[in-house]
Amino acid sequence: MNPIGAVKANWRVLLLVLFIGFAVVALFIPGGIVADDSLADDSLQESPTNLEFGLGLEGGTRLRVPVAGMTAEDIDAGAVSDDGQIDQDRLTEVESTLESELGLAPADASVDVQDDGTVTAEVFSDNVTEAEFAAALQSADVDASEDDIRDGVTQGTRNSMIETIQTKINAAGLSGGTAYESTTVSGDHYIVVEVPNMGAGELRDILAERGQVEVRAYYPENGNQTNQTVLTNDDIADVDPPEQSERGSDYVVPVQVHEDAAPGFQQQMNDLGFTSEGVGMCNLRGDGEEISFDHDDQQYCLLTVVDGEVVDAHSMGDHGGNGLATNMREGSWVNNPVFQMGAQNRRDAQSLSVNLRAGSLRAPLDFGEEQVYSIEPAQADQFKQYSLLIGLLSVVAVSVVVYSRYTDTRVALPMIVTAVAEVVVLLGFAALIRMPLDLSHVAGFIAVVGTGVDDLVIIADEVMDEGDVSSERVFQSRFRKAFWVIGAAAATTIVALSPLAVLSLGDLQGFAIITILGVLIGVLITRPAYGDILRRLLTDR
Repeated sequence: MNPIGAVKANWRVLLLVLFIGFAVVALFIPGGIVADDSLADDSLQESPTNLEFGLGLEGGTRLRVPVAGMTAEDIDAGAVSDDGQIDQDRLTEVESTLESELGLAPADASVDVQDDGTVTAEVFSDNVTEAEFAAALQSADVDASEDDIRDGVTQGTRNSMIETIQTKINAAGLSGGTAYESTTVSGDHYIVVEVPNMGAGELRDILAERGQVEVRAYYPENGNQTNQTVLTNDDIADVDPPEQSERGSDYVVPVQVHEDAAPGFQQQMNDLGFTSEGVGMCNLRGDGEEISFDHDDQQYCLLTVVDGEVVDAHSMGDHGGNGLATNMREGSWVNNPVFQMGAQNRRDAQSLSVNLRAGSLRAPLDFGEEQVYSIEPAQADQFKQYSLLIGLLSVVAVSVVVYSRYTDTRVALPMIVTAVAEVVVLLGFAALIRMPLDLSHVAGFIAVVGTGVDDLVIIADEVMDEGDVSSERVFQSRFRKAFWVIGAAAATTIVALSPLAVLSLGDLQGFAIITILGVLIGVLITRPAYGDILRRLLTDR
């Protein structure tokens, strides 16, 4: 047979070999198939593979916590006209009234128009009652009562928070961490955050920060010191990693200001005197944790504020006429709007950098209702060893049973190799998409081995049950008959497990996903390849 004919006759086997090759690269080559700098962190460099592990195999914490807040839905705020036009000023007016009547910070109240055209008001605080919320809405000329208010926030708010938390996890370099929503049977909504190699207290500290970052100008006015916000999270376009400042004792986070916000910031600095008489005029000092505001002379300080707490104070530098102050006075700073925000220690600098990258949480989390699940790394390491041992034992047990049934290496050996190849391809796929493997996934891999060998036994029995096979035509007829059976079984398995794969059911979801992927790889790749191998070994051709 010529080479082209050989390829056409055995293309299924070649496809399996190709997938195994890709899987090996994804598993063992640093960076995998698609180079990713994030794979170069310490945890992956220490591992012989590119696999990531979840809580059960790596240790860490799962925190399940609701969002604090109340919602008034479908309120008549007079902000949406009959033709669908939105009065943004009216929305802002209602929002401002809620803030003033309830004594809330600007970030703790929100009034928005939903996709269906209804208006929803949210309050993100545990210190407000339904009666107070309804009264504040009535003060804003909104027809609302306590019956219109429910506990919890909107789906849009939860989605925004999950996205922000996931960004925080990624920005903090927490490999394998994930955030998702969980809903109980009674309809209560929770945000679930899983982070390997992290204790409950440390994870709680990260999530407790709303991450609302401001730069405030602290300056003299009419003989007194005053301050005003000049930059917020939304004004920052890009953030660089923290670095030690020229003073040596503290740290700075270089940021780039949005081109829309840069002209206003530059003008404010000029108008307030920071680029003239205020250059270098900040003597506020801290103890590494807090800034002291005990001073007698005038101060021109740029304060870095995180969640209402001042973490650093520094002056506007000039550096011999070539620095920030000169560039702002001349108006050239807006062409390259780079700015430095400070912190007194590395921990605060890293937290500041993460908060700037991720943005602020739209609402706080209610840690009074939290549910925590933690596994120590030593215990998780035992689980990892036991999982590997159980996987090897399952392969050995299946091999013994298969060989004792057929006592023919031409049938048994390809069956075992094909089943193992299926697991290798599945592991390679998990490494490629950086799926954090957990105990539920291990159960799925074992199920894949079992169902895979079961299908291969069906193929072998159907092909050999009616005697020796010498003709390729006879083999193909029997193989197609067997393939219809395993195809129907695969479809049944996928349909049965699909609800578990899409619903937020914890560990059951991981088991269902791995099992469904294994079934698809088997039906599309490994079963046809085993058929080609068996045909080559059993027929005269």
